[in-house]
Amino acid sequence: MSCEQTETVLHGYFDNELDALGAAEFERHLAQCFDCTEALQGLKALRSSIGVSQLYEKTPAAFRKKVLSEVSPRRPVTIAPARRNWRWLAVAATLLLLAYGTWRIVSFGRADGYETRLAAEVIDAHLRSLQPGHLIDVVSTDQHTVKPWFDGKLDFSPPVRDFADQGFPLQGGRLDVVDNRAVAALVYGRRKHLVNVFIWPTNERDTAPRSGSRQGYQWVEWRKSGMEFCAVSDSAASDLGELQHLIDR
Repeated sequence: MSCEQTETVLHGYFDNELDALGAAEFERHLAQCFDCTEALQGLKALRSSIGVSQLYEKTPAAFRKKVLSEVSPRRPVTIAPARRNWRWLAVAATLLLLAYGTWRIVSFGRADGYETRLAAEVIDAHLRSLQPGHLIDVVSTDQHTVKPWFDGKLDFSPPVRDFADQGFPLQGGRLDVVDNRAVAALVYGRRKHLVNVFIWPTNERDTAPRSGSRQGYQWVEWRKSGMEFCAVSDSAASDLGELQHLIDR
C-alpha cells in the first residue's frame, strides 16, 4: 500500500510550493519512506528527460495528412497557376504560424516555470536565514573582508560591494543553496529591513530585471556579466530596484 503523502505532499515539495517548515517536515519523512523517495526520484528523472528533449514536437502525421488533403482534391480540378500559388502560400503561412505559436508557448512556459521555482527557492532560503544563527557566516561591513572569506568555499568569486552611502550598508555574507547548487549570499540592511542577495555563475545571456512578490516578500532577479543575481526582502519593491541598479553600476 503506497504512502498517503505520495499523493498529498510530494508534488508540492517537488514544485517548491511548501513553506520552509513544511519542506523540512517532508524531508524528515523522506528519510523513512521508501514510496515517497522512489516517487520523488521518478519525478526528478522525468524533469531531466523533458529538459534533455527540449520539448521539440514534430507536426503530427494526421494533421499533415489533413492539410495535404485540403490542397490536393481527389477530383481533378483545374486551378489557375496564380490561384495554386496563393493556396500553397496560405498553407505555408498557416504552418509557420502554428510552429511559431507552439514555440512561444513552450518558451514562455519554460521562463515562467523557472521564475516560479526560483522565487520559491530564494524566498525559502531567505526565511531560513532569518532563523537564529543562520543569517551571516562572516559578519563585517568591509567588502575587503567579506569577499576573501568566500575563497575556497565556492567555485567562483562573487562581486562584493558596500553601499552604505546609498542606504544599503553591507552586513556580511554566508553560503547558501539555490537551484541545487552552492551560492553566495550577501546581506544588506535597508532601514529596519534585511535584504538577501543570492549570487551564482551562469552561462546564460544577460537579462533585464524580472521581479515579483510571494508570501509577502519582494524579489528581483537578473543576469549580468556571467553572474545571476536574486535579491529578496520584505522591504518595498522600489528598494530592491534601487539596490539592483547599484549592483549593476
